[in-house]
Amino acid sequence: MFEAERAAVAAASRRLAAEGLVAGTAGNLSARCAEGLYAVTPTGALLATLEAEQVCVVDIAARVVHGGLQPTSEVELHLGIYQRYQAGAVVHTHAPMSTTLACSVDEVPCVHYQMLSLGGAIRVAPYHTFGTPELAQAVLDALDGRTAALMGNHGAVSYGKDLDAAVEATLLLEWACGVYWRARLTGTPRILSDEQQQAVILAAIERRYGAVRAVDGTEAE
Repeated sequence: MFEAERAAVAAASRRLAAEGLVAGTAGNLSARCAEGLYAVTPTGALLATLEAEQVCVVDIAARVVHGGLQPTSEVELHLGIYQRYQAGAVVHTHAPMSTTLACSVDEVPCVHYQMLSLGGAIRVAPYHTFGTPELAQAVLDALDGRTAALMGNHGAVSYGKDLDAAVEATLLLEWACGVYWRARLTGTPRILSDEQQQAVILAAIERRYGAVRAVDGTEAE
């Protein structure tokens, strides 16, 4: 059951490991399979070598309906994001730069216009023990109006319409955290004002920023 979704979760796990954003068993991913069902990485699995048959399928109550392994301890966080934000996929990592800032700042301000793809400044959810309802609620609140957030003294979480989008959000978040960290080392980072951010949004809409287009202006397939 759900072979394609389980294979996609496993492939995304291996990609994030190859990118250096997850190490060992630290991190978890999930993807929507069907209404009320989700493919989730198992607890304790090595993400760099994860295979489709190791990925389990759970319902909205976190009950395993397919697969022989228990889901990640952060399954409640994943399910909360699906319920509250209608996500298509969720990624949680302990990526180096994201985790570094999650241990030292209360927010990553919007210092580069590409951060607007994530919703702007990145909030840091207060620390709570992993796998607890308190952590899930704190992260859900930090994600309001965003597609990524940091988890205090813990890591990062991103979501998207599908696994590709969630992985790209994770990569962008790690890059943005690295930019801000380096900017702080070299001086006082300049933060984009609300007016500057709005101008970027309007320009992106007008120019269909991010879409591949043919020379005649039509979007390429």
